[in-house]
Amino acid sequence: ISSRCLPACEVTCSNPYAYSRSLEPCVASCGDSRAVVYAPPVVLTFPGPILSSCPQESYVGTSFPQPY
Repeated sequence: ISSRCLPACEVTCSNPYAYSRSLEPCVASCGDSRAVVYAPPVVLTFPGPILSSCPQESYVGTSFPQPY
């Protein structure tokens, strides 16, 4: 299989063009789920998931990589 691969090359990418910063934590929650278990009948309530993120900095950008 390795004979089918092209030789590795090194590339460099320029600095990203977009910058984003989140200073506040973000929290989102979803509704609860319920399940019914028979014999004997029992109703269970599962709390909905809570998604959260911490303050962060993100750099996003694209450019065409330049070979060495």
